[in-house]
Amino acid sequence: PGLKKLGFDVDPPPAAFYIWVTVPKGYTSASFTAHLLEKAGIVTTPGNGFGAPGEGYIRMTVCTTKERLAEAVERIKKADW
Repeated sequence: PGLKKLGFDVDPPPAAFYIWVTVPKGYTSASFTAHLLEKAGIVTTPGNGFGAPGEGYIRMTVCTTKERLAEAVERIKKADW
């Protein structure tokens, strides 16, 4: 729910620990991945690494504590995107 509150389109999968997140307008999957790493210290995977249909998305893992996920959301919020 934290990423949705920031305006991201996220559909949690029913049985996996990865989520696909639509990148904001003005970014490619690679450029948004680089932005999050530089500005928030968060590692994601650009969707284009999974082929052309993955462009416009990043993949994130959510197999950590709720506290760590909340911290990540706060860091993304402050990343000036």
